[in-house]
Amino acid sequence: MNDTTTPHAPLSRIPSDILCAQDYEALAAHFLPATHHAYIAGGSGFEATLRANREAFERVQILPRLLRDVTTGHTRLTLLGQSLHHPILLAPLAFQALAHPRGELDSARAAEATDTCLVASTLSSWPLEDIAREGCVEKWFQLYFQPMRDSTLDLVQRAEAAGYRALVVTLDAAVQRPSLRAQRAGFRMPDTVRPGNLIHHATPPPVELERGQSRIFQGLMREAPTWDDLDWLMRHTRLPVIVKGVLRADDALALKAAGVAGIIVSNHGGRALDGVPASLDALPAVRAAVGADYPVLLDSGVRAGSDVFKALVLGADAVLVGRLQVFALAVAGALGVAHMLKLLREELELCMALAGCATLPEITADCVTHRHA
Repeated sequence: MNDTTTPHAPLSRIPSDILCAQDYEALAAHFLPATHHAYIAGGSGFEATLRANREAFERVQILPRLLRDVTTGHTRLTLLGQSLHHPILLAPLAFQALAHPRGELDSARAAEATDTCLVASTLSSWPLEDIAREGCVEKWFQLYFQPMRDSTLDLVQRAEAAGYRALVVTLDAAVQRPSLRAQRAGFRMPDTVRPGNLIHHATPPPVELERGQSRIFQGLMREAPTWDDLDWLMRHTRLPVIVKGVLRADDALALKAAGVAGIIVSNHGGRALDGVPASLDALPAVRAAVGADYPVLLDSGVRAGSDVFKALVLGADAVLVGRLQVFALAVAGALGVAHMLKLLREELELCMALAGCATLPEITADCVTHRHA
């Protein structure tokens, strides 16, 4: 049954009751239509992986070092040859106009104001060129392979021309459907929200299945990317290619051997295959497989600066923040996203200072212990 309560309009100020970054998650429900909130907040299946992502962070406990001088501390890092002010990136989220009329444009403004790297989605509500014009210097483009290679190549070339500095290829969500939570809430994509990057791309005809063929195997998965597609992509772009959706050490090793520039350990925020491990639980084995110097990022479940710290301890070079981004966007647009990022960064800095880590390389394996379930 749909909730008919009228949501609040986005604010032009920071709400006084926002005291930490995670507060935006609870407050967003008052600013989103109930069906939109269900679509954004929900996970796939029975949401076991959605829950596991948070439980994994809660099992990790921080072991602070005493008497360390951190007065020269900072959060700077170099990633893929790019100098970043901090290890927190805005994850690619589709259809941000569901949360705010300006959607990704306001997220890009917030990224620019906070020295944050933005990853723009193939399924953004606004064209990638419009997002780039918001002035965000550090920006990557997230790519979904399209059914026709000409369409994929068009997206790649547009991203290159617009100044995006890396391609993030998502490989764990070849089939995308609204979650059970969203379906039960009655979510339907509004006619006014469309994929801004794809409106001029031809839609291939529906697959005609023969008797006895599977709607899944021979239908939905017919256009799913393969190793051949990834190899083709890397031969047709000058940008570094990062693969998002890695949970297995053997996949990580194979991607590294294939020339992929880096990987993102991710379960799609619990929105792809339900029942897979939490991204944080998969991270240590992936890091051990690829070695210390290979770029590894993490997303799924990050809600606080202490979560960022824990991810760095367990092997990530940086993290991506997804749902918090769109929750803050719903509450206060660009101002909300910028404030959320400011809070996350300060929470990370406070965690580092109290744990005795002045710089990111000082965040090492002995900084945490694990609480068993």
